[in-house]
Order: sequence, then C-alpha cells, then structure tokens
Amino acid sequence: MDSFEADGNGNGNGEESLPPPPPVVPSDMVPLKAEEVLPAPPEPVKKKFSRLPIARTGLGSKGMKIPLLTNHFKVNVNNNDGYFFHYSVAFTYEDGRPVEGKGVGRKIMDRVQETYHSDLNDKDFAYDGEKSLFTIGSLPQKKLEFEIVLEDVTSNRNNGSRSPDGNGNEDNESDKKRMRRPYRAKTFRVEISFAAKIPMSAIVNALRGQESDNFQEAVRVLDIILRQHAAKQGCLLVRQSFFHNDPKNFADVGGGVLGCRGFHSSFRATQSGLSLNIDVSTTMIIQPGPVVDFLISNQNVRDPFQLDWAKAKRTLKNLRVKTHPSNQEWKICGLSEVPCKELTFTLKKRDGDDGTEEMSVLDYFVNVRKIDLRYSADLPCINVGRPKRPTYFPIELCELVSLQRYTKSLSTLQRASLVEKSRQKPQERMKILTDALKSSNYASEPLLQNCGISISTGFTQVEGRVLPAPKLKFGNGEDFNPRNGRWNFNNKKFVQPTKIERWAVANFSARCDVRGLVRDIIRIGNMKGINIDQPFDVFEESPQFRRAPPMVRVEKMFENIQSKLPGAPQFLLCLLPDRKNCDIYGPWKKKNLADYGIVNQCMCPLRVNDQYLGNIMLKINAKLGGLNSLLGVEISPSLPIVSKAPTLILGMDVSHGSPGQTDIPSIAAVVSSRQWPLISKYRACVRTQSAKVEMIDNLFKKVSENEDEGIMRELLLDFYNSSGKRKPDNIIIFRDGVSESQFNQVLNIELDQIIEACKFLDEKWTPKFAVIVAQKNHHTRFFQPNSPDNVPPGTIIDNKICHPRNYDFYLCAHAGMIGTSRPTHYHVLLDEIGFSPDELQELVHSLSYVYQRSTTAISVVAPICYAHLAATQLGQFMKFEDKSETSSSHGGLSAAGAVPVPQLPKLQENVCNSMFFC
Repeated sequence: MDSFEADGNGNGNGEESLPPPPPVVPSDMVPLKAEEVLPAPPEPVKKKFSRLPIARTGLGSKGMKIPLLTNHFKVNVNNNDGYFFHYSVAFTYEDGRPVEGKGVGRKIMDRVQETYHSDLNDKDFAYDGEKSLFTIGSLPQKKLEFEIVLEDVTSNRNNGSRSPDGNGNEDNESDKKRMRRPYRAKTFRVEISFAAKIPMSAIVNALRGQESDNFQEAVRVLDIILRQHAAKQGCLLVRQSFFHNDPKNFADVGGGVLGCRGFHSSFRATQSGLSLNIDVSTTMIIQPGPVVDFLISNQNVRDPFQLDWAKAKRTLKNLRVKTHPSNQEWKICGLSEVPCKELTFTLKKRDGDDGTEEMSVLDYFVNVRKIDLRYSADLPCINVGRPKRPTYFPIELCELVSLQRYTKSLSTLQRASLVEKSRQKPQERMKILTDALKSSNYASEPLLQNCGISISTGFTQVEGRVLPAPKLKFGNGEDFNPRNGRWNFNNKKFVQPTKIERWAVANFSARCDVRGLVRDIIRIGNMKGINIDQPFDVFEESPQFRRAPPMVRVEKMFENIQSKLPGAPQFLLCLLPDRKNCDIYGPWKKKNLADYGIVNQCMCPLRVNDQYLGNIMLKINAKLGGLNSLLGVEISPSLPIVSKAPTLILGMDVSHGSPGQTDIPSIAAVVSSRQWPLISKYRACVRTQSAKVEMIDNLFKKVSENEDEGIMRELLLDFYNSSGKRKPDNIIIFRDGVSESQFNQVLNIELDQIIEACKFLDEKWTPKFAVIVAQKNHHTRFFQPNSPDNVPPGTIIDNKICHPRNYDFYLCAHAGMIGTSRPTHYHVLLDEIGFSPDELQELVHSLSYVYQRSTTAISVVAPICYAHLAATQLGQFMKFEDKSETSSSHGGLSAAGAVPVPQLPKLQENVCNSMFFC
C-alpha cells in the first residue's frame, strides 16, 4: 500500500510506518555467505577530484546540554614507529590450477603457520581470508613458497563412513581404499609476495586531522585482526559483525528462520582519538537441527509427506549437514528423484564372496548398518556427493549445522517478528555490549598487543545538546509546541485543508461496511477542515474477476468506473483485501497516476478506527495539494538564510532490487521543495537506471543543442514556476544511501550534473550549493547515564566521537518507541551558502518536523523520506510490466551495455506536481 499505510492502529504515520531496514548490514554492502570473507579491495584508482569534503567549521552551541554515553571504547595506540607489511597470497593445486573455492583460505593459512612457523620467523599474521596477509615488521624474504596437504576440506570424509553412492560403491571396505586416493587429501601450493608497507604512524597522524590513504589501510589491518580473532573463536563472520553459536542468541521468526544476535566491532577515528565501536548486530540463519523439521517449518506444512520437494531441493542446495551416527559434515548437492525405498545401488557381498547384490538405500541402512529409520522410506534421499557421483543419505539421518546464513528476503510476518524480538531497551543494550567486549577478550590478541593497542572497557562520555522543537501552525491560526517529538490533530484542523468534490470508491473484494466507512471518512474529514461531498458511487469488483491476474482486475474495475462516471474523478479511494504486499497495488497506482492522472489512496479496511482514518486523511489532504501543518518559521518566514533568499531543497535516494536480483533496474528519486519560502511542500521526479548503480545518472541529460531531458531541469522549472518566477539562489542537497567511500563521487559527479543543468537553463546563473549526506546504517548509539529512557528527541552530538577533521554530526530528532533510538549521522560535504553550525543544525532539525504523513518528528529529514517513498511506489510499476513494453528508445543502456534499461511510464501532468507519494 502507500508505504504500508493500511495499519489502522496508529502506525500509519511517523517512523514506524516505514518498512524496517534490513536487520544485518547496511544496504550498500553485499551479504556474504557463512564461509565467505571480506575480499581485498582493488588497488585504488588515483583519480583527482576537484572537490573534497570540507573541514569542520566549528561546533554548535544552541540547546540544553545533556551528559550522554556512547558505544565507542577508547583505544590507546603506543606503537608509532613500526610498519604493517602487506603481502599478496596466491593458492594453486599441484597441477597449477588456481584455488577458487570460498572458505578454504583460512584452513590453508592455519596449516602454513602450523607447519612453517620457523620459516616465517615465528611471526603472527592477520589474514583476510582472501588474497591479503599483514604482518608487523617484515617476513624473512619478499617472496616465500610453501606446500601443504589438507584432508578433503568440504566433508572430512576420512573421519567416518561413506554411504552407498550411485556408482555401486559400498561403505566401509572400499572406504579404506579411498583413503589413499588423491581426492581424499589435497596438496596446495602457497605463494606469499610482498605488496606494500604501511606506516603505523598514519593512525596517529590521522587522529591529529592529517588523514591520508595510509590511514584507511592501517585501520583496515586492525579490522582484519578483529575478524581473524573472531574466526578463531568459531564465529560466523558478516563484514565486521561476528555471531557466536549460542542458542540463547537465537530468536525464532518463523519459516525455519532464526534471528541470530551478535555484535559489530570496528575501529573509528574520532576527535578524541581512535575508538572501538561495538554494537549489537543481527543476521538471519537457517534453523539448525533435523532437515525435515526445517522444511516443515519453512513450507508451513504438518508433516514431511505434504512437502513440495522441488521447492525443498532449491532451498537445501549448498547447505551443510551433519550425518548420523558418524557426525561427518557434508554440503548438500541435491535430492534423489525417487524415494529411499526405491533408490537402489549394487553392493559387493561380504565374507570374501566376489558376488554383488542389488539393494535399496533403505534396506542398506536398516539391515546392513542396523540403523532404525522411522519415516524415510517414502521420502527422497539427500545427495551430498556430486551430480554424476552421488552419495545418498536418508533424510532423517541429516541435520543442518548451525550458523548458516539465510539470505532471502523476509516475509512481512517474519520481519515484524524480528523487530519485536530484537528490540533492546537502552540499559539492556549497554549490558549486552559490555559483556560482548569482555567475552571478545581482545587484550589476549597477540597482534593487537604487538601494535601497542589497548582498549578501555568504559563507554565514552560525550556532551549532547537537546534542541527545542520548532513551533507548528495548525488551522485557524492555532500554534502548537510539540512535546517529546509528538503532536496530534484531535480537535484541530489542517492548516491548508483541501476539498473533495468528485470522488468514488473502488472495492477490490474487501469485506467491510463500505457505506459506514464512507460516513466515517466524511465525518473525520470535516473534523480536520476538509469538506467532502458524498461519493458518486461505490464500485464493487465482480466476483468473476477475483481470481484473475492483477492487471486484468484493475482493467475491469476501470472499465466499470468509466462506464458510469460522467467525467474523470478528482479522487479515488481503493479498498484492498490484503493489508500489505497486495499484488493489485502496483497496477492500480500505474493506471491512476500514469494513464489517467487521478489522485488516489489505497487502504485495507480491517480494524478501522478514528485514529486510523485520521492518519489516512493526513495522506489524502497532502496528495490533493493541502498541507496538514506548517512550521511557524515558514509562515513568518524566519528560517536563517533559507527564508532570506530563494532556496531549493532536494532529497535524493536510489533504491535497488533485493540482493542477487541483477536484472531489476535501480530506481533513482529526487524530490524538490516548491512554493518558496515553504519547506513543507515537495514534488518528485523518478527514473530507472542500471541495476545496482548508486550514483544518479540522469540529473542532466542533454539530447540536443537546446534540449535537456534530465531530472534537474524538471525540478528547477517547477521551483521557478511555483515560487513567483524566481530562480533559487541557494540549492541544498540531502543525499541518502551513500557510504564514505562514495562522498567524492557525490561531490564531483552528481553535483557537476546539477551545475550543468543550471547552466543549461541560464549560463549566467550561479547558485550556491550545500551538500549533506544522511546515513542511517551505522553503529553509533547514545545512552543517558543511569536512565532507562532513550535520548530525548532533538538530541544533537557534534563533539568527541565525530570525525577528527570532516564536518559531521549526529541527530536523534525522533522519539524512539521501544528500544534504543538510532541517530542519523549527517555529513556536510560542501557549504558554499555559509551556514553557521547552529543554523545548519536548526534547519536539519526543522526538516524532521515537516513530514506530512506523520504526527511525530521523523528520524531523517523529510525530503529524503519522500524520495524513498517515491522510488518505492513507482518501483511497484516495474513488477508487472513487460520489459519490452516499458523500454523506450531513449532509455539508457544497462551496465553491460547491451540491454536497454526499462523506463518508467511518465506521470500525468496533474499528478506529477502533487505529493502523490505521500
């Protein structure tokens, strides 16, 4: 629905109405499988950028001071003279083939250290699991070569028995012969070559504000040491997050999936020195235990005889199992085509008899191995061999090993369960972090000791400031001061209510009293100041189309509406049968916005009450051009700088398909403020671009000498036309979804396109720019000492744990519901406009109070939230479109350069300037 607006229990507004973020790692990171490790980065390309992020201009002073604790632990660095030596590592088999399997590297390097420690001068090393190895001080030679032997690294087959395989091989006798065969143990050649030297002094210099490339490399070495330390403790590694195999950290979220709680641990440069940032982290894992139990839970069936085995085969592929009674570990290759009782092989007779006999796998395990099998006879067997050389086990002898990551998207119910079970109140979170630091025992890590690094055990104390909430304006000139980041519209009217005159209801089989619902909507609307006429009609879906494809259902509904309405309606209310993820939503939105230009609102009329309908009216009023509330400083107008000169505010975001979906185009959305001096009204421009591309590539798109089809031209012209024919003197850009390594691209690629778009409209026009990046995917949290409460809304921190040189600050603008609030980390990359720290912080704080869907302050500025909503809503169009239909001749090419990126249909003029995304 309209970003899940159909929750009728007060969650249709504010922070909790947005889909929660993925639970483990930031969205710009690629998830790793359990055995994967962080690859070595490619050699940095020394590209000269004309703009670099600016240095901090000062600290803010406004607001009530408040003492806080943060989950940064001070790190003392005593070794300033040594060097990290970086070596490249290459593995090959005996015949010279490169080793490509994941997860083998650590086993090989452990054996190298164990076997050749004297050749390595007894040096400890930090190995990243891929192609990089680091030592403190050099190894004896610049190039070293070793040869080691490992048992079969995937199954450790020589530790136990082998089941019958598809080639007629039996278990124990032939197993002794196989022990001597080459594939039972593998020989590896290891080559270690010197690559670079990194001075440890780079860390100390960076803490003085003299950052260099060497600093990033040096801190990367320290983070690799933490990963290796966790790997030796048997943890699952996911980037810089570590997960122990401890059932008390598991939470069942349904479908055979567990939320596994671990902790994130990484080094950060701050104003007060180097710190270790430790935070609670969660990843999803497969439920360990009997394979059948997992499949029953995953497919939500009663017993194994109802399982869909084709689906089970896809789900189980490449998972690791232990087999009973030998406790060997294997990787699943597939399932047998026939049940256990019908799967036969040729068995050599025992007692010196050269004869053979045909036997089923079931008979073999029951009669030869004397293993009691209760339910395997009619179920497939698990193949842990290879497709052409299978090794089968009855399914009930197989148990999934723990800490195997589940990387598919969670269902709505699973996500809700995860959020509920992974919340921690501030004091509980502090205790978990203290315990995590103790159990990590970093003090015992020899490499950290050799670096001269010691880590304090106490939370860092910082000073926060609580900014006062901005005054809001409601209808009839009423002022209101929000309390604890919240307000409501009980007995209050919208500041700019709209009128609804020509409208109708489309009911897609939702079961409810539609006439009663319409009466309630008109009543609630009138309370808010919206005059709503009686609807023209309620159009019920014909029962014959309820099982038709979504696009057909929408088409038939519109045929019915067109046949009876005298003209295009001003507004359509759509009643959906499912609360979330309804497949009618995308086609319905496309038909309304792109084909007919009709403002519309979707809702699911389950458990409807006045609060829910009030939340729905917030959205309807904003979509139809009204405003629910305004800031007092917008009406005065008295915002520093922004109210003095025409100022355009942009929010920019790019949304990508799920991990692994490389054929789904990414969607870039830019929203822009309009009707200056307002900062509460926006419109959006949304385009597709190549999959997984983070930089927005259509901001300026010159197609001829006099024609620009880029995003910015559309938005700049709208600002000019809606703001009294005035061009913006100042343009403030809020950018979401980029990591620190991409800051230079935002400053030099995206900003250059925006400047070109301005020049294309008027060569003499030179607006001033400010560029601010907002990050939510970080691990810094704040706590009030000896208090069970979250930090108050409006809490800002710009000292002690911020960057030693760059201009950044943390703002917790919203009131967290339950659990520890996540602050937003703002990075000011550029400020040509000349804001003082207090002025800029006040602007950012104010923009957290103008989100028209909400009656709370939100955690990140409204333009960014709107960009996310617009990208998500128009992204629903793509799900049901035929690619050839949406492709256009002027669409950009994909990254491969061959397939055109499908283009979104253009919205009708009367809705593209509205807040349709609200």
